[in-house]
Amino acid sequence: MVVGLGNPGEKYRKTRHNVGFLVMERLVGEDEWKVSKGSGALVNWIKIGKNKVEVMKPQKFMNKSGLAVVRAKKKHPELQNEDIYIIHDDLDIELGEYKLSLGKGPKDHNGLKSIYEQLGTKDFWHVRMGIDNRMKIPFKGSGEEYVLSQWLPEEREMINNVVGVIVKELKNVLA
Repeated sequence: MVVGLGNPGEKYRKTRHNVGFLVMERLVGEDEWKVSKGSGALVNWIKIGKNKVEVMKPQKFMNKSGLAVVRAKKKHPELQNEDIYIIHDDLDIELGEYKLSLGKGPKDHNGLKSIYEQLGTKDFWHVRMGIDNRMKIPFKGSGEEYVLSQWLPEEREMINNVVGVIVKELKNVLA
């Protein structure tokens, strides 16, 4: 299962906090998303190699993301925590970089706190997408204000490139 974190609604669509949704949209392509009322998420199934993979975009706000993840996991009792990939923004990593790590996320992320609480563990794959570009822009607000700010035009190419790299790596890992 691959879960991209973000906030629902047009207001948040182009914010830094929604990079997980960007990866999901690129991974799924033009296919339609289906509403899963049980998990409170938009879901799709894609074939990667010989594997059928559930992908989802929780439609709760970030601090409630864990509800959608735990509900989806309950539908798949065979799913181990190590079979779950959560794609999220990481303010501890520079824009254009990313890390794939098992059981390790950023210092402070409300979406992950919700998932940790609901699953009772941090032992799943974190796809940590760097969004920190505050020194180069420069940005004077809080971290919370920054993650909810929109991408600057000059940052879009960089984020599109890293989304492409992550999609390629996910396809390799999940094949």
